[in-house]
Amino acid sequence: METSPLVDGESAASYGPELIPLGTSVRVRVPASTGNVGPGYDSLGLALGRYDDITVERTEGPLSFELSGEGAEEVPQTEAHLIVRAMRTAWKAIGLLELPGLRITAHNRIPHSRGMGSSASAIVAGVVAANAMVPEQARLSQNAVLQICSQMEGHPDNVAPSLFGGLVISYSTADGFHSVPVSVASEIVPVVAVPDYEVPTRIARGLIPESVPHREASVNSGRAALLVHAMKDAPSELFAGTEDLLHQQYRASAMPPSAALVAHLRGRGLPAIISGAGPTVLTLAPNEAEADRAVDAIAQCAEDPDQNMGERQIAWTVEKLTVDRNGVIVEHSKPAGLF
Repeated sequence: METSPLVDGESAASYGPELIPLGTSVRVRVPASTGNVGPGYDSLGLALGRYDDITVERTEGPLSFELSGEGAEEVPQTEAHLIVRAMRTAWKAIGLLELPGLRITAHNRIPHSRGMGSSASAIVAGVVAANAMVPEQARLSQNAVLQICSQMEGHPDNVAPSLFGGLVISYSTADGFHSVPVSVASEIVPVVAVPDYEVPTRIARGLIPESVPHREASVNSGRAALLVHAMKDAPSELFAGTEDLLHQQYRASAMPPSAALVAHLRGRGLPAIISGAGPTVLTLAPNEAEADRAVDAIAQCAEDPDQNMGERQIAWTVEKLTVDRNGVIVEHSKPAGLF
């Protein structure tokens, strides 16, 4: 039986908690993501090789939660947690309306409120785990999973790369959200500089004007097309392809140290951008040597006292990552089942 809701998240089927036998368990690994890649505002997303892991087991109840890692002290360990809400939403779409007893263990490595898709990864982990725990005949289609995740997040440009891996072009039509994965050149090395301060997405998004000059929109359109080509086949074009006039300049006032770091890196010919809604700075280095040069340039900028926030010195965590090419993975399930 196909139970694949698209927009409304409802199902004609109806199941009780016995749909998921006691002892059923699943372990899911989901990658971080960066949205709004360069000029690709609300349309381009990239999966990054930093991961959250969750294990879910069906129990007699009540809900048991064990969190560790990034943000563990800041989020609720109750049904209000985003993972649980995502699981409940997926099961509602399948037709399971009552939340069964669960034991959830999660280890987070994706920083919260830093522009690396922490909320999207939680949504994807919850929906995919919930889907993998039910019998195959009751599972949601891949398209239905994309719709539910995108609805919960509000847009697909973070959830889609966490689902599918690599670079993903996303758009919406009257019949829902659509995502097209694009292969990424093997030599590209993402370098992240994660600051020790947060910028809530709602604040960063609220700074973007309702309209922009036609010339800026035209330039951005060309750069976005170039960026897709650069990511797939021509890494040498990444610097030009990451030029943006649509959103980053308007958000700069919410994250002055990050904007200054982007300017510092681009002034040295490095293809640096704000990751997602910020404040993490992402450099899409075209090769390993340029990645090392980016790491050195970040260290130089971090030592500049003008990069402080008020009187506080900004601390940056700098890491060379990989492009995740697989998306979310169900590493273990009992009974067996894969997304």
